[in-house]
Order: sequence, then C-alpha cells, then structure tokens
Amino acid sequence: MSTLWNIVKRPRSIAPLVTFRILFGLVLFVTHIRFWSNGWIETLFIKPSFFFHYNGFQWLPQVGDEELYLIFGLLIATSLFVALGLFYRLSLSIFLVLFTYVELLDATNYLNHHYLVVLLGVLLLISPAHKAFSLDVWRKPNLKRSHVASIYTFVLMAQIGVVYTFAGIAKLNPDWLFEAMPLRIWLPEHRDLPVIGGLLALPITAYVFSWFGALYDLTIFFWLTQRKTRLAAYSTVVVFHVITGILFNIGIFPVLMITSNLIFFRPELHERFYRKLGYSFNPSESPTQRLSKVLRPALMVYFTVQLLLPLRHWLYPGNVLITEEGYRFSWRVMLLEKSGLATFTVTDPKSGRSSEVDNSLYLTSFQEKQMSIQPDFILQYAHFIADQYKDRIDDPVVTVNAHVNLNGRSSKRFIDQHANLAQIETSLHSKTWVNTW
Repeated sequence: MSTLWNIVKRPRSIAPLVTFRILFGLVLFVTHIRFWSNGWIETLFIKPSFFFHYNGFQWLPQVGDEELYLIFGLLIATSLFVALGLFYRLSLSIFLVLFTYVELLDATNYLNHHYLVVLLGVLLLISPAHKAFSLDVWRKPNLKRSHVASIYTFVLMAQIGVVYTFAGIAKLNPDWLFEAMPLRIWLPEHRDLPVIGGLLALPITAYVFSWFGALYDLTIFFWLTQRKTRLAAYSTVVVFHVITGILFNIGIFPVLMITSNLIFFRPELHERFYRKLGYSFNPSESPTQRLSKVLRPALMVYFTVQLLLPLRHWLYPGNVLITEEGYRFSWRVMLLEKSGLATFTVTDPKSGRSSEVDNSLYLTSFQEKQMSIQPDFILQYAHFIADQYKDRIDDPVVTVNAHVNLNGRSSKRFIDQHANLAQIETSLHSKTWVNTW
C-alpha cells in the first residue's frame, strides 16, 4: 500500500485536471440553464405540496419559491465560476451544497448521474484544478502550477471506473441477460427512426444490446487505462453514450461521461490543446507540494464506502429490482421497466368506516408514478395520509392495494394489503410487508 501511495504522489501534469474542471463546470452550467428554461423548477419543486425524503433527511427545510429560483441562479453562476476557475474552491463548495440540497428535497427526483455529479464534485474540490488556465491564476500568479500529485487525477479515474464496473455487475441478472429486459420493451418504441428503426424492432437486437452493454460496462475502464487501446475505447465511449442518449431519456449522463472520460488521455495531448490557445505548462513553475496527512485515510474511507455501498442489497432478502432495498446509489442503470398502481384506504378503527384516498390531492402525476413502485415512498405517503386524517379519526388505519409489473411480467400484488402502514416505522430493516417473487 505504501508503494502505491508513493506512485500516486509523483508529479503529473495538471492539464487533464484543468480539462476536467472546465468541462465539468460547463456541462452543469448548460444543464441548469436548460432546467430553468424548461420550467422544471416549478414542475418538480414548486407545484408539489408533499415531498418524499431520504432516510435521515426528514428534517430538511423547504424554502419559498423565490429562494428556489435564487438557488438555481447560484447553481448557474457557481458552475460557470468553476469552469473559469474563479474563486474555485468557494464556488465549487457553494455549488455542491446547493446542488445536494436540491437533490435531497424530493427523493422521487433521484437519478444516478445527479449522485455522480456530487461525487465527482467532491473529488474535484480536493484537487488543485484551478492552479492553471484559470482566473484565479490571473488574479494571483503565484498560484500557478504545471504539475501536481498524480493522486488528484487517479481518484477521478477510479470513480469513473467504479461507476462503469458496478453498472456492468448489476446487468448480470436473468432479466437483462436472458430476457433482454427492459430493452426488449424500449427499443421497439423507436421503430419509426429512419434507417435503423426496423432493426431496433427486432427481438434479437435487444439481446445484442443487452449482452454488449454488460460487456462494455465491465471492461471499458480497463481499455481506457491502457495506452494502446485508449483511443479506440474512447471512440466506443462516444458512440455508446450518443446512442443511449438518443434512444433513452437519461438526462446529462451521456454528456457527463463523454467529457469526464477525457481525463484518461495522456497529459501531453491535453497540453498540446492548451498550447494552441497560447498557454504553456512550465515544470519549473511547479515547486513540490506536500500532500495533506488526512488525504490518504480520507480517500481510503471514501473508496471503501464506494465499493461497499453498491453491494448492500445482499443484506436484504428478495429481488432488489422489486423491493428496491439497496437499489439507489448502486449504479443500477437502465435495468427497470416498472409501473404500478397504489390505492390507499383510511379506516376508522372504532366505527369501521373506510374511505379511499385521492392521491391527486397531494401528489403530482410524476410523484404518484414514482411512489407506486417504491416501498419506502409508499410508507412515507401512508404516514402523511395518517397525519391528514388525525383530526377526524383517532389512530387511523392506512392500508394500500398496490400492484406492480416488472420488465414485462404480469401485474402482481406489491404490498401486504392487510398491513397498517401508519403503524410501521421507517427504518433500514428489511420490509417484510413487501411481497417479492
């Protein structure tokens, strides 16, 4: 381990880090402008009257409409400042705090690539990526460095490797490999595309895509790390993510991965680009810097968590695709075509009278769709319903008639219809009231 640490302490050109910083900031700058212009602030954060929380974050306060727009304005500004390297660490810190806050506001908005933005942002924050080709260097020339410890580049590569590898491992399941699900459902939806539409409608295409997707995710990190195969591997990265971006609604993930993977290229290639812009990296300007003593243990803890978190579903019984216990933060990408219907009933235990809940009174259509297929959301909503009825009913009983279909299977009962969800506490324990098959 000490030998490895000595290797990653060696000086390496800062150029790949600079490229990563600029593209990371620009992607997020454009993303948040698009988010604002499409009206998604209002749709996702202002229109709902009830929000679903992650475990442990029920205390998170909601802000007013004007404050929300201010937050997104700051996200736009700080992401641009990161790209420019202006007040770099302050700007990136503010961005990460506000971005994480927005992501925690409503768990129904969870996306893998939003989680990835936070992780890459944290790793970028500890790096000195602003010490070349930045406005910070223009303001304070003594900050300029041409070389920094290799560790700062390698940890970003490692994080990308974690994403790809666990995404590949997650695809090693019967639905993906032997049923080509859910691609066998999704691909024919694009049968009207010119030239390739007819091909996408063929069942064999879904199987080819499934097996290639699994093999790609499992091996692409290795090919990117090898000098002889790097260019070819990166070409497949571009093609793969462009195709998935066109065929599937997966947000900024394709652009984020295409730009992030440039960090695998040799520093000389990055430096050549900056030389064309009139900027040079002079090693004589880079005195040796000592690494913080807390960096090594901090990174060991960080990557231990990253390696264990995607495996936590093994602590729970049942099919993770159904129960979704340990599903989030595990790089399970494009594995589900899941829909459901959840009808809640509130019963007065004294009189025995029951009434059906109209979900549209409290939830948007998007929230209802997400709630009906995720057990922890069903439980949260049941507790919310119980609170709404407490003024009229003492200890209301809340039950749900919930059915889901998964990856082309026929609809089956999802939740124990006799369970009083109002009396079940939210916890990390196995949800015995969830039916699995």
